[in-house]
Amino acid sequence: MPAGMKPLEKFLKKQTTALTRAGGFVGGGVADKAAGGGTGASRRRASLSRVVPFFRETSPESGQPREVFSPDSEDPPSWPSAAGPGLVPVLPSSANGSGSGPGGDVRSPSLSSDEQSSEASLITEGGGGGGGGGGGGTPLPPDTPDNLTLALLDSAAGKRTGICTETLLDDFMLTHPIFLTADRFQQVLLQQFSLETEGREGGRRAGEGGGLMDGAERRQAVLSVAFRYLDTYRELLQEEGERSNSFPKELYLCAVKELSRYPELVEDVLKLQRWTEILHTPSDEEKEIRKKQVRPLFRHFRRIDACLQPREAFRGSDEIFCRVYTPDHSYVTIRSRLSCRVGEILALVREKLQYSEDQPVLPGNLVLVAVTSSGEKAVFRPSDEAVFTTLGVNTHLFACEPTELDSLLPLPEEIHWTPGDSKLHDMSAEEVANQLVAFDWELFSCVHEVEFVCYVFHGEQSRWRPLNLELVLQRCSEVQHWVATEILQCQSLPKRVQLLRKFIKIAALCKQQQDLLSFLAVVLGLDNPALSRLRLTWEGLPGKFRKQFQQFESVADPSRNHKSYRDLITSLRPPLIPFTPLLLKDLTFLHESCKTFHGELVNFEKMHKVADMVRIIRRYRSSQLAVDTETSAPHLQTKAYVRQLQVIDNQNLLFDMSCRLEPKDS
Repeated sequence: MPAGMKPLEKFLKKQTTALTRAGGFVGGGVADKAAGGGTGASRRRASLSRVVPFFRETSPESGQPREVFSPDSEDPPSWPSAAGPGLVPVLPSSANGSGSGPGGDVRSPSLSSDEQSSEASLITEGGGGGGGGGGGGTPLPPDTPDNLTLALLDSAAGKRTGICTETLLDDFMLTHPIFLTADRFQQVLLQQFSLETEGREGGRRAGEGGGLMDGAERRQAVLSVAFRYLDTYRELLQEEGERSNSFPKELYLCAVKELSRYPELVEDVLKLQRWTEILHTPSDEEKEIRKKQVRPLFRHFRRIDACLQPREAFRGSDEIFCRVYTPDHSYVTIRSRLSCRVGEILALVREKLQYSEDQPVLPGNLVLVAVTSSGEKAVFRPSDEAVFTTLGVNTHLFACEPTELDSLLPLPEEIHWTPGDSKLHDMSAEEVANQLVAFDWELFSCVHEVEFVCYVFHGEQSRWRPLNLELVLQRCSEVQHWVATEILQCQSLPKRVQLLRKFIKIAALCKQQQDLLSFLAVVLGLDNPALSRLRLTWEGLPGKFRKQFQQFESVADPSRNHKSYRDLITSLRPPLIPFTPLLLKDLTFLHESCKTFHGELVNFEKMHKVADMVRIIRRYRSSQLAVDTETSAPHLQTKAYVRQLQVIDNQNLLFDMSCRLEPKDS
């Protein structure tokens, strides 16, 4: 059994062999990036392979996206219609149906020929204007980023016909960081607001409807677009403080000067003034209060009192406590901003070690290393940022000299286990499921919708870090390993059967409450090879539960482009919690199967499709999920337990535990 293989990778290899031969699932195994020391986008995408067994890494190299098909191909890929949520580009299978071999293209799971024939038109490499794609067609043809901004102003002023202004505004706001930086976007808006000539530079006519914008129309259009931008990115802009506050201030000062010429702008100027107050720089007192707040992550120096509080969105300036270990497993506790660079973390570690009695000699050149419970290592670069949320379930940070790298070992408690009865025996399945759903909803609600775009399209170059989205992925992986840990620690066969029944019931209750994240995480956890080999345990399960679990497994079946899961989620109404890794997988295929740029022109039809997928996520959260607020002692104990799961994520250790419970020859 390969030591570096993740539990779900083994599940993938075992469960999908038949599908691969049948052409229902093509592509190679999931690559494990941790040992390679990849950073940024490559590490984030690699994390998906650990939480979803049917994710396929489409761009192993960090940086440039890999071409999935040729624009001159005789068989261009077809794209699903917008009828179902979260659908992905379906790429054609190879001629012999064998999928991608070594060095071949990585393709999306294929649909049947009947399904492919009913799919909507493709997003062409040329981007074509006004095509009939999902969501009402493409609002804009390919153009330069600056000209797309001008076209957006035309639409806001009503100078373009045949398009939906609201859809175009939403498309642009959700996706402009992909092709146009925020600083450049703000600069173009300020320039357009201050233009003295009628119409556009050089007398450029506006939109298909023709006609020139007069001064008042142009300024009102700029303000309308600016308000939409500020509203979309409000929380993220507040995080940036003075850097972001300068734009509404500059625009406000320009608008005030124009009031004498254009009195109709008075209401917009007042609204702009309110925005400058909303995005104001915190006072020294507010900074001091925020500085005293230390936010808890999942597993890294958590506090019980904090975990019971409602979850709030993380921002880069939030401060956390974290332990950084040395090669002898002693540690220093540092207090750091969530977004700080690795170089700053190492400086804090050196400062702590300087006053440590255990370190009489101050180390020289330090490197920061993430060490998993299985012993895999990933070395961070000094320029890497926000590394805390990218760590695995039982991954710890080590600071060492480069010569000590090979001597780093996992913590002793990560490679040993103690048999014992689970606390779950004393908890009802209903209460545990309710707490899982409540916590998942808090985490999912904290994710800004732009984080989905930043995660897939930018990686480490993103202006805004997908901190909260990474924590959702951590949670998904944590729940899967929790299922295996609890059952395998139980030495009594009857009690293991009882736990197995309870987890199947918990999965059913999560599905009933439309929490597909925990539902599938529990199902995939029960499919862990270390559990599926427990023949005596599964034979003790009543037939009713076996049949129910088989139905749950069918939902997790990746064949036919995850059709069972997609049929299920299409039948549900908001609020619901989707299986987030699959959303990211869909966005990744959408990103890498067609170009963002054609020379200097932006493929805006692709941006429209990306925005459509983000709107699907928005719809999932369009209403509030009812959460139980009971405060009895047993309730709080279950709540604390669910939010502080203690798990084993070392698959080799889990398999060893399994073999001790039921030896191979038993």
